Amino acid sequence: MLNINKKNNSHNRHRVLIAGILCLFGVCLLMGQDKKKPENKKTRVDLLHADRGQADKLARPDVQVLIGSVKLRHDSMYMYCDSALIYEKQNSFEAFSNVRMEQGDTLFIYGDYLYYDGMTQIAQLRENVKMINRNTTLLTDSLNYDRLYDLGYYFEGGTLMDEENVLTSDWGEYSPATKLAVFNHDVKLVNPRFVLTSDTLKYSTDSKIATILGPSDIVSDNNHIYSERGVYNTVTDQAELLDRSILTNEGKKLTGDSLFYDRKQGYGEAFDNVQMNDTVNKNMLTGDYCFYDELKQNALATIRAVAIDYSQGDSLFMHADTLLMNSYNLDTDSLYREMRAFHKVRMYRTDIQGVCDSLVYNTKDSCLTMYRDPILWNEGQQLLGEEIKVYMNDSTIDWAHIINQALTVEQKDSIHYNQISGKEIKAYFQEGEARKVDVIGNVLVIYYPEEKDSTMIGMNTSETSLLNMYLKDRKMQKMVMSPKSNGTLYPMDQIPADKMKLPSFAWFDYVRPLSKEDIFEWRGKKAGETLRKSTRKPVTAPKREIINMK
Repeated sequence: MLNINKKNNSHNRHRVLIAGILCLFGVCLLMGQDKKKPENKKTRVDLLHADRGQADKLARPDVQVLIGSVKLRHDSMYMYCDSALIYEKQNSFEAFSNVRMEQGDTLFIYGDYLYYDGMTQIAQLRENVKMINRNTTLLTDSLNYDRLYDLGYYFEGGTLMDEENVLTSDWGEYSPATKLAVFNHDVKLVNPRFVLTSDTLKYSTDSKIATILGPSDIVSDNNHIYSERGVYNTVTDQAELLDRSILTNEGKKLTGDSLFYDRKQGYGEAFDNVQMNDTVNKNMLTGDYCFYDELKQNALATIRAVAIDYSQGDSLFMHADTLLMNSYNLDTDSLYREMRAFHKVRMYRTDIQGVCDSLVYNTKDSCLTMYRDPILWNEGQQLLGEEIKVYMNDSTIDWAHIINQALTVEQKDSIHYNQISGKEIKAYFQEGEARKVDVIGNVLVIYYPEEKDSTMIGMNTSETSLLNMYLKDRKMQKMVMSPKSNGTLYPMDQIPADKMKLPSFAWFDYVRPLSKEDIFEWRGKKAGETLRKSTRKPVTAPKREIINMK
C-alpha cells in the first residue's frame, strides 16, 4: 500500500502543477487579479472518528493508517471515507473509497479518491467526482477544489448542470460562492431550445447568463448565431452580441457592429454598419440600424439605409430615409412581400437611375410604383410624371406606365432634345429593351429626324391624341399618330427659339444620381420646377406607418 501511495503522491503533485496554472487563469476571470488572497489560517486537520487505526513509528513515523467509517474535519469542512492515510507533519491526508466532503448544507463533493493538503487547503479528488451546490451539479473524473478561493476546477473533461442547461468542456472552473463558471476548449451548452458551442465561455448558475469570450455558434431549429463576444440570457432567451456577430435565418444573414436578439419574441436588431443579406433572392439591406422579425418575416432599415439588388449582372443601389419590408399570408400559396421606401428615394445602376419621394414594390403583381415627382433616367433619356409604375417579369422590365403629366426627353446635344408629352405613357419591353411606346391624350411632340450618319435634318413638331412608337435596337422604326398629324418640319438653321421646348419641358440633370455613393446626397428640384397639381384624381401615396413590426 505504501508504494502505491508514493506513486499516487507523485502523480497528484504533477496534476497540481498543471491545474494550478489553469486555476490562476480562472481566478483572474472570476475574482479579478487585484483581489487580495484570502487569509490562510494554519489549523490542524482533526480526526473525529475511525473504526480502527494503526501506525508504524519506525518505518513511517508521520503516517497514520485509518480504516472504517473515517470522519475528519478541517475548520467548517467535514470529510468522510472508508480508509485514509494521515500525514501529520504535512497536515494532510489521502482518502480512499466513498469519499465525501460536506460544508454546511450547500456544498457536497463526492469521489473515489481524495488528497487533501491542510496547509494550502486544496483538495484533489479523482474518479467519479460529483460536486453539488444547491441546484448545480458538476461531474468529472479529476477535480481540484481550493477552499481558500472557494473554487473547483477540472482539466480532464467535465459536465456542469443546473435547472436550465448542461455544459461540458475540457477545462472548467466553478465557484460555489459567486455561482460563476468558466469553460475552455470544446465547450458545449445544451438548452432545450438551442445548442451553444464555443472555445471560451463564462456562465452564471444564478442568473443563467452565458458570457461569450471566444468564437461561438448558437444553433436552433430556426436559426444560427455566430459571435465572438457577447452575453446570452438562457432564461429570457435574449442575446446582446458584439464584434460583427451574425444571425442567419432561412438564407438571410443579419450582421452589425452589435446585435440584440430575442428568441422568444422572434426578432433581432442590428446597430452600426449593418448588413442583412438575402442570398436566396439576391438582395441586401444596409444601414446603421436594422430590425428583422423572423416570425412575421418583416424588416426595416434606416440611418444611411440602402437596398441592393444583385440578382442581375449589375447591382441596383437604392437609398431612402427608411426602407421597410412586410410579408403577408405566410405559410400559404398566397405569400407575397411588399417593399417600401420613404422619403427622399434615390437609386443608381449603371444603366438606370431614379429619384422620387417614396416607392413601393409588391411581389403579388411584381409592380414597382414611384410617387411624388418621380424621375427615371436611362442613358440620355429622362422620363417623369406624377406617378410611375414599372411591372417586372423575372427581375427584368415587362412594361412601364407613366401616369399624368407624362414627359419623356432625350438629349441630342447641349441644346437639342427630343420631347414627347401626354397624359399617360405606356412602354413595353422585350429582353430589357423598349419595343413599343404608346403616348395617350394631348400628345405633343418635338422630334429631330436624322440621316444615317446621325446628322440631324431638322426639328419636327406635331400634335395628336394618340402616338404609337415602334423601336428596335433603341432606334425609332415607325411612328403612328391618331388622328394623323402632318406636323411642321423646321430646318436646323431656321428653328424658332420659342418652339424648341414643349410647355412642360424640364431637364433635371442636376438631380440625377451620378454613382452609388451619390445616392446619399439628396438634391431636390429647384423652386417652381415641381409638377403642378393636375385636374386628374390625385394618386394615392404609400402609407408611412410601420405595420406590425413588433
